[in-house]
Amino acid sequence: MSAPGPAHVAIIMDGNGRWAQKRGRPRLYGHHAGARRLREILEACPDLGVKYLTVFAFSTENWKRTQAEVSGLMALFRRYITREAQAMVEAGVRVRFIGDRVRLDAKLVALMDELELMTAHNHLLNLTIALNYGGRDEVARATKRLAREVAAGKIDPEGVDAETLAGFLDTCVLPDPDLVIRTSGEARISNFLLWQAAYSEYEFVDTLWPDFTRAEFQRVVGGYGARDRRFGAVPA
Repeated sequence: MSAPGPAHVAIIMDGNGRWAQKRGRPRLYGHHAGARRLREILEACPDLGVKYLTVFAFSTENWKRTQAEVSGLMALFRRYITREAQAMVEAGVRVRFIGDRVRLDAKLVALMDELELMTAHNHLLNLTIALNYGGRDEVARATKRLAREVAAGKIDPEGVDAETLAGFLDTCVLPDPDLVIRTSGEARISNFLLWQAAYSEYEFVDTLWPDFTRAEFQRVVGGYGARDRRFGAVPA
């Protein structure tokens, strides 16, 4: 049976650095272009029936990049939140952040908290930004929280199952993604939503993220409906 359109789309926004280098510009130039592209994709979601959009902004592994690039990205995140906050409120976008905030600087975390609070009552689109996020790290942190509850006698260890652990994930209030898109031609998942995407459909596109237009997004989302999603079952 073919599926309806995806309610939850997750995107690995890859290719900013290569996009900039092809133009003889520094990698941060590409990240700025990628941030502008995100706004266009956000605006397209309601018309396509997408209620949830989750984007991979910075991974737990991205700290391995040069100090200049990491510092530039952190400045970009602060600038993006400050610049886009009021537009998000007016557009009806609810913003959430997932990932470990401990390593992020206090000013950025304060801006993240403020944006989540400002948009808490919006419902047109749910935007989740994965920042200092890694799928394995998320499961490890969730397991640690669950273990504390078990040790405190609040949860019976014999009753722990997949649903129990899912309730401790960063995404516990979100549905699992229906469709995961990765741009730039790379065909790997890079530690993104490992638990949540167990039965997601994947689409790997060659386009670098700053060139990923609304029209291409619409094409990929439209193609989802032709897929046969069986979730391990055998069709009748």
